[in-house]
Amino acid sequence: GGRSSCSSGKGRSHQGLVKYGFTLVKGKANHPMEDYHVAKFAQHQGHELGLFAIYDGHLGDSVPAYLQKHLFSNILKDEEFWTNPRGSISKAYEQTDQAILTHTPDLGRGGSTAVTAILIDGQKLWVANIGDSRAVLSKEGQAIQMSIDHEPNTERGSIENRGGFVSNMPGDVARVNGQLAVSRAFGDKNLKSHLRSDPDMKTVDIDSDTELLILASDGLWKVMSNQEAVDIAKKTKDPLRAAKRLITESLNRDSKDDISCIVVRFKG
Repeated sequence: GGRSSCSSGKGRSHQGLVKYGFTLVKGKANHPMEDYHVAKFAQHQGHELGLFAIYDGHLGDSVPAYLQKHLFSNILKDEEFWTNPRGSISKAYEQTDQAILTHTPDLGRGGSTAVTAILIDGQKLWVANIGDSRAVLSKEGQAIQMSIDHEPNTERGSIENRGGFVSNMPGDVARVNGQLAVSRAFGDKNLKSHLRSDPDMKTVDIDSDTELLILASDGLWKVMSNQEAVDIAKKTKDPLRAAKRLITESLNRDSKDDISCIVVRFKG
C-alpha cells in the first residue's frame, strides 16, 4: 500500500552504454495502483545483467508485489541459467506460480501478468511473458514485438480443453469464465485450473542496429500500436523522457488503465 499515483526513475549500465527510464501512472479506476516494475542493472557471477519487468496485477496488488520481489531471483538462482536460460526462466515462472498458489490465502485470490526482459552483458536479450503486458524492440526504427499477448479469444482452445469457457458477458471484452481478460496469469487460484502460466519466450542478439526496448502494460498498448510507440520513443535520446512521453500520449488517447512503461536505450 501507500504507493503514490505516479513514480519514475532512470539508471544506466556500469559501462554507461545502456540507459533506462521508467514511469508508472495510476489509472482512473478507484482501486490502488496494481502495476509493479523492476528496472535495474546487477552484477551476477562476473556478468552484468539488466533486469526489467512489468507486472500488471488484478484483484489487488499482492501478486504483482510478490513477483517484483521474487521472480528474478528465482530465475537467477537456478544454476543452469548460464547454460540454459530458456529452461531456467521457464522453470522459475512455474515454481513462482506454484509458490503464489500455495501462499494463498495470504496472497488472496488475485493474479498478475508478467513481462520480463534480461539483458546479458549488453549483448543478448531474453524476453518472457504471460498475459498482455508487452515487450517491443526497435531495430533500424522498425517495431518488433518480442512477446505474445495472451488473450482469451486467441487461446480459447486451451481454456475449453481445461473445462473453462470464454464469454463476452458481462461487458464487451472476452474473458475466461466471464471474469479474467487474459488467458495466462500468475495466481488467480479460483480460475487456475482453466489458465496456463507457462511463459512465451524469445531471445535476440543486440547488435548495432538495435536502438531500444519498450516494456509496457496493456494500458499503453490498448491505445497505441507497436510502431507508434517506437516512433515516439525514438525521437527522445533520454529514455526517462521517452517513457514519460509514451505515457502522456496514452493518457491523451484516453487510456483509463494503470499504465507502466520502461524504455531501455542500447546505445548513447
